[in-house]
Amino acid sequence: MSILALTDADGRRIPVWQLLLRYLLLLVVLALTVGPFLWQLSTSLKGPGEDIFSSPPKFFPGHPTLDNYTRVAETIPVWDYALNSVKVATANVVTNCVGSALAGYALARMRYRGRRAATLAFILAMLVPVEGIIIAQFTTMRELGLNNTLIGVLLPGSVAAMNVLLMRNAFLNLPHEVEEAAFVDGANVWQRFFWIALPSVRGTLAVVAIFAFMGAWDDFLWPLIVLSDPANFTLTIGLNYLHGTFANDERLVAAGTIIAVLPLIVLFACLQRFFFRGVGEGAVKG
Repeated sequence: MSILALTDADGRRIPVWQLLLRYLLLLVVLALTVGPFLWQLSTSLKGPGEDIFSSPPKFFPGHPTLDNYTRVAETIPVWDYALNSVKVATANVVTNCVGSALAGYALARMRYRGRRAATLAFILAMLVPVEGIIIAQFTTMRELGLNNTLIGVLLPGSVAAMNVLLMRNAFLNLPHEVEEAAFVDGANVWQRFFWIALPSVRGTLAVVAIFAFMGAWDDFLWPLIVLSDPANFTLTIGLNYLHGTFANDERLVAAGTIIAVLPLIVLFACLQRFFFRGVGEGAVKG
């Protein structure tokens, strides 16, 4: 590599030591974030004859095997739990994308009395901790007869305040001239929303979809409270039985963890090009 190529975005030369320091810090962050996942993956592939607590630890399995994944399915109905999680997460993605897009467009592009107060309400909703309202949520679900149902798991997070604000800021960044031209041509508000505004914020919709799926898929506390029938358990609740029954078999726990994480990796891999574009579209500005 030529020394002239070591420049930043503004064309200023970067010293070699500074470049090496940056890459060293990136490697440290990569090890801290990806390292635990790779260790769990390695543990899930180790057979019962391998010592996972050896010193120094062995990262690569000596004889990789998929038996641990088979044993997870034999121990708990993991695929039934995964199906319940898919139902909740998919419905959460749909409700958040639809609800956040409609609410965000109303807050950003429409003029009506109380618009600023409504925006402030969404901002304040982000400041309320989940633990502070979880009893009220449980009481509400009980009064509606939705306890121990997947709808009861879905409903409290069906439209997140953060997603609404992301969509609002994405719509705010769109030029008004395009919509004004469509208005002059006779387009009503729904036509302007569906054919002009919404296609322009597909990146932010991908961000909302990823956040909504991750939030529903990883949620543990609320499903634990509202669900009591094992047939309705989501994956996070079902995998908890691996810790209680097989506390000493870390291979089994690691295999269950990989099963739970894999759909998130696949989702992000499919939507990553929209995700990074959408972060810029819907960035919350001060």
